[in-house]
Amino acid sequence: MPGIQKNRLLSKPLRYTHYPSFAALHFGTLPGACAATLWCPDKCETFFLHPSDSRNDTMTGKPIEVIGVQGLPIIHKGDDLCSLICEHVELQDNDVVCIASSVYSKAKGHICSLKEISPTADAERIAGKTGEDPRFIQAVLDSSSEVLLEYPFVLSALSCGHIGVRAGVDQSNIEDEMLIFLPPDPMAAADEVRREIYEITGIMVRVIVTDTCGRSFRRGQTGHAIGWSGMTAIRDFRGDTDLFGHVLKITEEAVVDEIAGFANFVMGESNNGVPAVIFRNCPGWKGHDSLYFNPEEDIFRMMLKK
Repeated sequence: MPGIQKNRLLSKPLRYTHYPSFAALHFGTLPGACAATLWCPDKCETFFLHPSDSRNDTMTGKPIEVIGVQGLPIIHKGDDLCSLICEHVELQDNDVVCIASSVYSKAKGHICSLKEISPTADAERIAGKTGEDPRFIQAVLDSSSEVLLEYPFVLSALSCGHIGVRAGVDQSNIEDEMLIFLPPDPMAAADEVRREIYEITGIMVRVIVTDTCGRSFRRGQTGHAIGWSGMTAIRDFRGDTDLFGHVLKITEEAVVDEIAGFANFVMGESNNGVPAVIFRNCPGWKGHDSLYFNPEEDIFRMMLKK
């Protein structure tokens, strides 16, 4: 396959190619993008320098490549996840490395046995409504900074700002009677992965830590970004103009969520065994990191409290 380097372990890289005629799917690269890239290990930041200050240059150039990292073993506490990833794929500067939060948490020991949990009266009460194990509900409550909904499922906020069903506590892809928790600080986790990959390879990548979440008003789950490093979460189009010269007033594109969603498609949700996905030739963008609404502007949160 042209444009993809294969090593002895990554025998069948996945590749998804866009075409300019499919405008809704077209990413490409900005002309002159990444003319210079500055690496600051202490702050773990990448700065993309463009010859033009336009936010929305025509995107052309190399197709975006999506590579599922295959052949990784089952991850256990203490495993060097970054080294394993680097052994199984050849990274390039500015690749976006998406890692499932579950494997990061398993490697770092953010796991627990149900046998170690003693449910409180609140956990017993909620479990009586949801039909779940009270010990599991207790783990959810312990992970939550605020419970927004108790039934038909527990919906709660976490200290990092993320809001998710059952606080992201997971019982899949781990041994029986075991639980996986989300990283307590997903942004720090993304910074750590990025720094460690740089220390191992000398290559500057961007990192997204993903989790699978449901969506309001729609059936099904998609991948979401809960931590990111080396890029802003939002691509801000406000103040730019569309094809007809209209000034955009509200468009803020959650790029890290879009990438995480595609990564989740490649990872799969059952027994695929692909916990990391590489996006190559993604352009840089300008924006900000205010991905989460604050409580005062989140209308759904306010409605749930009524």
